[in-house]
Amino acid sequence: MRKVGIKDVAHAAGVSPTTVSHALSGSGKVSPDTRKKVHETARALGYTPNRLAAGLRSRRTNVIGLVSDEIATTPFATNVLLGVQHAAEKAGVIVMTVNSERNAETEKRQITALHQHQVDGIIYARMYNQRVELPELLDSTPTVVLDGKPTNRAVPFVIPNEEQLAYDAVSHLIEHGHTKITFVQNADKIPASRGRLIGFERALQEHGIARSDNDLILASSSAEAGRTAVRPLLEREDRPTALFCFNDRIAMGAYQAAHLAGLAIPEDLSVISVDNFEIIADSLYPALTSMELPHFQMGVWAVERLLALIENSEEDEEEPCEYLIGCPMVVRDSVAPLVK
Repeated sequence: MRKVGIKDVAHAAGVSPTTVSHALSGSGKVSPDTRKKVHETARALGYTPNRLAAGLRSRRTNVIGLVSDEIATTPFATNVLLGVQHAAEKAGVIVMTVNSERNAETEKRQITALHQHQVDGIIYARMYNQRVELPELLDSTPTVVLDGKPTNRAVPFVIPNEEQLAYDAVSHLIEHGHTKITFVQNADKIPASRGRLIGFERALQEHGIARSDNDLILASSSAEAGRTAVRPLLEREDRPTALFCFNDRIAMGAYQAAHLAGLAIPEDLSVISVDNFEIIADSLYPALTSMELPHFQMGVWAVERLLALIENSEEDEEEPCEYLIGCPMVVRDSVAPLVK
């Protein structure tokens, strides 16, 4: 007769294998009612823990690795690292962080060193949302990808919900009466660009706004490029009344273009952006409304998911999962109702 495993208990109780593991071990955030239900289901099915696996788990180092490309040197690194550290401290584990500067050989040496220190698992973190080919050195290691989607191995990963953030941003402009909206899109073909374009188009379609020749322009990710791309647009008679900018640096250039065109923000032109890079968004005048990329929350999720994966790695593993994390809007002063 086949031994009853964690997945069997999870299916019968209507919860995830991770929840079962946490409920039976007494760890993690599980409500009293759920914990009771899991224990009753486990007893009814005759589930018994794998004691050999538990013995192996007791020899963990309680150290995890964070392998990054440029994340430790980017403006948003602090929030990612704070999220990772917050969750790790709460769980009683230590984080060893390495930064490869996108050098493949350096990364190999760093991962090898983490293996030599016997880390329990690794968070593979990227600078921005992108498709990721995991190195072979991680094949036998519990791994979670932060801010990227793996292409060659099914492991859990967390990325911002790019489509939804664009939909929310554009809907915010539409709710203020704007129908002539231009998306100042990143020229690079990356997942964020694709996702935000889909969200932009969905918002227009659902609100009954027809596409126009002026509703999409491209710019590289800098203030200078944003200014160069937006300035000719604002000189047209049929200029937009609102801009949705791919990021805050492009939005800074859009502000400059508006000034050069003699337009006031938000009276003549509303602007909304993505990143909530506070050193830009708070410093612009008027302050910039921006969708916040959830770097802290992604760091927390990555640690919690990795620890759950490690907990179940010797028994029944939960299926790898994709987690699209929401992006809140930080409302400031750059969007106003359309004056007709």
